[in-house]
Amino acid sequence: MTFDPKELGGLYPWTPKKLALPGGVNLSYLDEGKPDAPPVLMLHGNPTWSFYYRGLVKALSGTRRCIVPDHVGAGLSDKPQDYPYTLAQHVENVERLVEHLKLENVTLIVHDWGGAIGFGWATRNLTKVKRLVVLNTSAFRSKRIPASIAMCRIPGLGALLVRGLNGFARAATVRTTVTPLAPAVKKAYVRPYDSWANRIVTHRFVQDIPMDASTPSWAFMAEMEQRLSLLKDKPMLICWGGQDWCFDDSFLEGFRTRFPQAEVHRFADAGHYVLEDAGDRVVGHLKSFLERTASLDVAPAR
Repeated sequence: MTFDPKELGGLYPWTPKKLALPGGVNLSYLDEGKPDAPPVLMLHGNPTWSFYYRGLVKALSGTRRCIVPDHVGAGLSDKPQDYPYTLAQHVENVERLVEHLKLENVTLIVHDWGGAIGFGWATRNLTKVKRLVVLNTSAFRSKRIPASIAMCRIPGLGALLVRGLNGFARAATVRTTVTPLAPAVKKAYVRPYDSWANRIVTHRFVQDIPMDASTPSWAFMAEMEQRLSLLKDKPMLICWGGQDWCFDDSFLEGFRTRFPQAEVHRFADAGHYVLEDAGDRVVGHLKSFLERTASLDVAPAR
């Protein structure tokens, strides 16, 4: 653990649990709410951590079981320096967590890199997934990449910007919202990434963006794309920040095309961190979505 989450006070009032992964690497995760209630699995992206979902945990824990892991290298999880920080490995870690907790009837919520990780897991565990909630992310390859992120992939320069100057995580606290974040919230987002060593996953995620076949995640994403249609009959809610300069509306259209049955809410006044700009509205739509599909939470008779 790189810091004590109690430092954040009421912003993060939970004590995370740990799952020991192969190799002695510890995965930190929240397990909050009603233990016997239907689980909601929330997967964050880069450069966030489970802190991003704090509002949803507070809103849902009265009626649901909220499971929110920090990917290895992120948040309060271990940050090993010699580790395969690939999409496939992150998906495997989620699989191990779900198996460890024996989760069934899962509502999956994804954001940013959590989309590729979450859909990677979901397409391999179709019977465990009951519904999906998509927040400014992708689950398919694209040639589009903002220049500032492409710069962070340049050998040498990328390491200096991302790991040396913490430019990626720091910039995210400014560029991802329309309404400026409160100072305490900004501090919480970057708190886990306070050294060169602790910023390793931030850099590895950027390096693993599947731009071409030389990227480790490319083949995995290609296979996953072929399996996305297996999820087309699952209820899906999409809540999208319309002022996202990274996952812009072209990615939203990618989801609309692949999942035409999805319920879509686009917030024109929200950015990439849609839960920061439009959290209350997202919670409202999410609770309504869960209520309308409540019959899915009843396990079939055996």
